[in-house]
Amino acid sequence: MFEFCADPDMLDNFRWFSCYLTNGVHLRFYESFLTVLFLLAVTAPTALAFGFVGAMASRSQVAPLRWLGKTYTAMVRGVPDIAFFLFFVIALDQGLEWIKHQVICPDWTDPIRQGANFLVCSAAKIPQNNAPQWVHETYNFTLAVFTFAIVFGAFAANLLFGAMRAVPRAQLETAEAYGMSRRQSFWRILVPQMWIYALPGLSNLWMILIKATPLLFLLGVEDIVYWARELGGSRTSTYQYPHPDWRLWYFLGLLVFYLGMTRISEIVLGRLTRRLSHGQATMAGEDQRKAAS
Repeated sequence: MFEFCADPDMLDNFRWFSCYLTNGVHLRFYESFLTVLFLLAVTAPTALAFGFVGAMASRSQVAPLRWLGKTYTAMVRGVPDIAFFLFFVIALDQGLEWIKHQVICPDWTDPIRQGANFLVCSAAKIPQNNAPQWVHETYNFTLAVFTFAIVFGAFAANLLFGAMRAVPRAQLETAEAYGMSRRQSFWRILVPQMWIYALPGLSNLWMILIKATPLLFLLGVEDIVYWARELGGSRTSTYQYPHPDWRLWYFLGLLVFYLGMTRISEIVLGRLTRRLSHGQATMAGEDQRKAAS
């Protein structure tokens, strides 16, 4: 980035590090932090939406919907995350290409499955081989968000289902006695009150989601752990440019980053808990009433 970076052997320590930390590869390393934060910002509400739909299905009076909701939560929670990520992404990718292949290349006569290979016509590839790099990265990131949402949505569904059952039944009966329909009592009474019961579990799920972001590498996304390993690894056998094995320092930086994320999350979740506890028939709500009196 700087003009004096042409010959690293002639630089003092400060200039050497200024050149080293601002090269193109490190800029991609810094961008990967934004990738992780963007993943969390998109995946958290998406997984919560999956969880809410799954919880509603699990408590539905329609038997097929109830079976579907309970099967979703039980099946996804019972499969190890790594195994699900590896299987689901491949299955989803091949499924999309197979559908596109059937539409675009109906005259294709060769078998799609040839041993361990999955072969479709070139026009059915998603994305196209000649597509720009950003298209491939966007596609991989979209698959990552969808996969994370499916996995963590199942856990969220189980948490929200339990939170819905924790709301006192007497309040719903009172709402019905005042003439509210089941839908009105659900949205006006049950949903606003269930969050305080769900928040402890959802906060733990949020922390687990933060710790699971290194799984991005399995989904074809170059995340911060990937770049820390690449940049920290030894490049030469002697102590010369660019550096020896510095993985300890890179992973120490990741440790600080994740601990910082955890601390910020604890502060935000603590304030959210106090806000949601206001006026609720919970221990935290009772403490607030005693403090105000």
